[in-house]
Amino acid sequence: MPLRVLVNGANGKMGQITVKTLSNHPEFTLVGATGRNDNLIEEIKKNNAQVVVDFTNAETILKNIQTIIEAGAHPVIGTSGILKDQVAQLQKRCSELKLGGIIAPNFSIGAVLMMKYAREISKYFSDIEIIEMHHNGKLDSPSGTAIRTAEMIAETRRGMPSLPKTTRETIPGARGANYLHTPIHSVRLPGLVAHQQVIFGELGETLTLRHDSIDRQCFMPGVILACKKVMELQKLVYGLEHILD
Repeated sequence: MPLRVLVNGANGKMGQITVKTLSNHPEFTLVGATGRNDNLIEEIKKNNAQVVVDFTNAETILKNIQTIIEAGAHPVIGTSGILKDQVAQLQKRCSELKLGGIIAPNFSIGAVLMMKYAREISKYFSDIEIIEMHHNGKLDSPSGTAIRTAEMIAETRRGMPSLPKTTRETIPGARGANYLHTPIHSVRLPGLVAHQQVIFGELGETLTLRHDSIDRQCFMPGVILACKKVMELQKLVYGLEHILD
């Protein structure tokens, strides 16, 4: 029996591709495609949606996830703007309900591998900076991918980064945002899709991981995988890497 899936944020660029992908996939039945003018909880219940994929925006995502969970559907979240403490609260609620879900800062397999190996490299390099670049329609910064990368780095980093000789910024913000001792620099330009570099520095050398999403189709295998796997879970996981293996 095909899984009954609803896509929230269906009119956006990611939403449109997701709707098309799931509509053409034999293992899913698209039962709803909602936007800002729809009542999400009513649509979930009316269409008996088992899984809700959300690609909306940072302003509404926390409320959307809470709504999906309380409606008893499995959340598959690709919207950025969720911080670690908020994820922990949502995970607690899903555990109480024994409801599987996933929040994925990035659905690209390549991007997930970049984050995975950034965590591994941080065992050997302590000085690290992130540059993330997205299209100018992305309203939040830094990206969810950059935030998650910094969190994964913090889990295994061998020590604190070396302090610069001066902390004076001639123009405030020149050194970027600082999250968990990792500077993050955000670029927003037309022509970009989603790109990230993680730069590691050590005496006499640098090492750079870079991932480029040049077409939003690269996110679809991860979305399909998440929609399938989420039905097997009884908790909310944070990061696609938890279901890849």
